[in-house]
Amino acid sequence: MKKLRFFLIILLFPSILFAQQRTKIILQSSSLMDVDTKTNITKLKNPVFLHDNALLSSDSANFFTERNYVEFFSNVHINQGDTLHVYSDFLNYDGNTKNAHLTGKVRLEDKTPTTLTTNLLDYNTGTKIGQYYDGGKIVNKDVILTSKRGWYFANTKDAFFRYNVVTVTPQSTIKTDTMRYNTFSNWTYFYGPTNIKGKDDNMYTENGAYNTASENAYFGKKNLYTQGSKSLKGDSLYYDGKKGYGKAVKNIIFMDTQDKTLLRGQLGEYYKADERVVVTKNAYFAMGTKDSITVGQKKIPDSLFLGADTLETQRVLLKSLKVLNRPIVQKNNQVGADEEKEKAEKEKEKAEARKQLAEEAKIKKTTTVETSSIKKLSKKEKKIVEQKAKDLKDNPPTQQQIDRQKFVSDSIRTDSLKADSLLRKIVVNKPVIPLKKDTIKVNKKPNTKVADKNKPAVSTPATKAKLGTTPSTKKDSVVAFNPADTVRTRAIRAYHNVRVFKTNMQAKADSLFYTAADSTLRWYKNPMLWSEGTQQTGDTIHVFFKNDKIHSFQVIQNGFIVNVETDSTKFNQVKGKLITGFFSNGNVRDVYVDGNAESIYYNRDDKGVYQNMSQSVSGRIRFKFDDKELTDITYVKGDEGVTHPIDKLPKETLLTGFIWKPELRPTSKADIIKGLPLKKAPVKPKATTKPKITPAVKGKDPSGIKPILPTKKAEVKPTVKEEKTTDLLKKEIIPRQKIDTLKKN
Repeated sequence: MKKLRFFLIILLFPSILFAQQRTKIILQSSSLMDVDTKTNITKLKNPVFLHDNALLSSDSANFFTERNYVEFFSNVHINQGDTLHVYSDFLNYDGNTKNAHLTGKVRLEDKTPTTLTTNLLDYNTGTKIGQYYDGGKIVNKDVILTSKRGWYFANTKDAFFRYNVVTVTPQSTIKTDTMRYNTFSNWTYFYGPTNIKGKDDNMYTENGAYNTASENAYFGKKNLYTQGSKSLKGDSLYYDGKKGYGKAVKNIIFMDTQDKTLLRGQLGEYYKADERVVVTKNAYFAMGTKDSITVGQKKIPDSLFLGADTLETQRVLLKSLKVLNRPIVQKNNQVGADEEKEKAEKEKEKAEARKQLAEEAKIKKTTTVETSSIKKLSKKEKKIVEQKAKDLKDNPPTQQQIDRQKFVSDSIRTDSLKADSLLRKIVVNKPVIPLKKDTIKVNKKPNTKVADKNKPAVSTPATKAKLGTTPSTKKDSVVAFNPADTVRTRAIRAYHNVRVFKTNMQAKADSLFYTAADSTLRWYKNPMLWSEGTQQTGDTIHVFFKNDKIHSFQVIQNGFIVNVETDSTKFNQVKGKLITGFFSNGNVRDVYVDGNAESIYYNRDDKGVYQNMSQSVSGRIRFKFDDKELTDITYVKGDEGVTHPIDKLPKETLLTGFIWKPELRPTSKADIIKGLPLKKAPVKPKATTKPKITPAVKGKDPSGIKPILPTKKAEVKPTVKEEKTTDLLKKEIIPRQKIDTLKKN
């Protein structure tokens, strides 16, 4: 408000200068003049006055010569240089101050074109500033502005509005308390709480600017953009209305209440046409789940937090997505298709069965009706029908005759159609199947030739309309409506340095994709997934959610699982082409490893003492967990393995492709928002005593006795066996078992 007052003082300051320059009001003409010598008042009809650059006229007026003051009545008009016109019913004009007080249907017009209407207006012909106090309206092209109080500056084309300000444009409706509008540039400036209501969106701000012509905008304080269930916040917002492009800077919050998603960052871009938001700089995404955690003896929802260098969220068509099905366990420990898909297929089978039963019931009903119709025929009619049936049995009709009969049956009246159907029922001795409509192809081009009398005439659309049918071909057949063609769903993409934190699951990867259509997180390029003491790696990792709870995961190609034992020196390991795991109440329940499954597992007794290490190869391995502990291992498709006592373990206890990176694991929400903390270099301890410094001589040590030479690390030459082993590993000529044998020898 202080800025606004200061700006008004600057604009009003010229009025003080004009007030000091007093000039006389000059009467140019009138149709009738009456001078009262006692009061020195001149009464005029149709007068025209000139004062500086302003012409003032009306139907009648009272001219106070000594006071340099005029009272105007009816059809008042002020004209300033043909650029500005003011009209009203009454006017009191002071020539000393150049102030005009207009009342009754006041209208101010300039060349912009801008029209100001009100019932009471104070206007200064020197400064060309007008102000109203009890409601007014300004119309500028397609823009209409109303307020309780207002000021209009004709020189700068600025208008100030105060209290109950409403601006209506073809694109939006603006409601605010304090506003400035330039009728020439179409820029609107806000100085208080403001709502900009569009066709399907709304913008709230407490300080900003908006162009009613270009639809460009800038908002700088407490900004909130909403569109349906979506909202976007930011310390600063820039928006191009025609392009539908926006930019948000600092403390960005994007929220979708429908999808229960939250996106934060420090720099973002918004694309209205694509319903897309791209956020960078400390970008992270939060998704609510129904999993719960216990904090201080109280259960609270466990949310999933996802961070990346770049996050992108968008509403996309369902048909454009490749929706994944959650895996399930079928009989014989087989991992099959999604249970919901199976339910859908069963429902489809039931629907087809119900449809077939309905058709059979309809045919049965038709047969019953036709049988009753036969009974109603007279004896003579029955004999004729039976004779025709006998003739048709002896001489069955050709296919051409049947097609012709079908066409004729489709064109004649309903009662004849029933009779013909009844006849064919008796001949064939089968239930009558109702003929399909539009079985005859209709020529696309109109037939202008004379119809052949021997051929049946092709039905026209008009004829078909009379019979209650419409012509159609295969190309013109109605396509079934598919909801996926119009339904949109939320999709999230994350690029570079992707991090995920959830109490029972953490992960990292180079990129990630998520869609609400199947509630599946997809990790790509060097993904790593952690759960409790387990690490999972592979080419691609999928994590499935069901009813907002974690349901299962799949590691596709080069899957590797590492489980750390208590002393962190022994690793349980599993590898295979496909790894599938299932969760129960947020904990891993079963894990299936398929395709050249290999495993290394350390067995312990009841007291937790290590007994041996089992190493095996199988087509499929199943791991069963109970209360976060591995309780059972099942080798489903064959088993080849060996067990080593704990005191006679082989030198090589790691499977090929072993990866263990606990330092990359996110440990909290802060790691998602800010990234993992950088490791600090160890600080060397400071010396307690300062050594004596002696000047060094070039080529000699400080003592001046021996020359300074660069130190070399002692080179350790490999033995003959190690050289052979290394060469064989590089060339990959012999298997690893033989290499281990060479090392032992």
